[in-house]
Amino acid sequence: MKIVLQRVKQASVTIDGELYSEIDKGFLILIGIEKGDTNEIIERYADKVTKLRVFADDNDKMNLSIKDINGSILVVSQFTLAGDCKKGTRPGFDRSAPPDEANRLYEYFVTLIKSSGIPVKTGVFGAMMEVSLINDGPVTFILG
Repeated sequence: MKIVLQRVKQASVTIDGELYSEIDKGFLILIGIEKGDTNEIIERYADKVTKLRVFADDNDKMNLSIKDINGSILVVSQFTLAGDCKKGTRPGFDRSAPPDEANRLYEYFVTLIKSSGIPVKTGVFGAMMEVSLINDGPVTFILG
């Protein structure tokens, strides 16, 4: 699994020219599910994201979690994160999980975050989406 986590002031997903979902302060998470990913891996990363302390405290130190700031999370599936660009000029996607399994694990990830009490919005699995964001910092982390 690969995750690109961006601390945002605002993020949104538009599909077919219509706003589908949006959040204010929080995380935009792009998630790519790979072959071999399991429920346990998803659980570990969902727990990590909900506890990651990357928001500034009163001393301007990264010390607060998404829960501490009452933030929201926008989760967008992105199978191209499993792409391999090492050979040639066209990415290979052999590491991507099959769509049914990837969707199941993506939905599981979203369910776990929601169960922690954090407001979660999503894109649409497999859809062509336009993702907009105002990166706060910029602060971006790659997990996985």
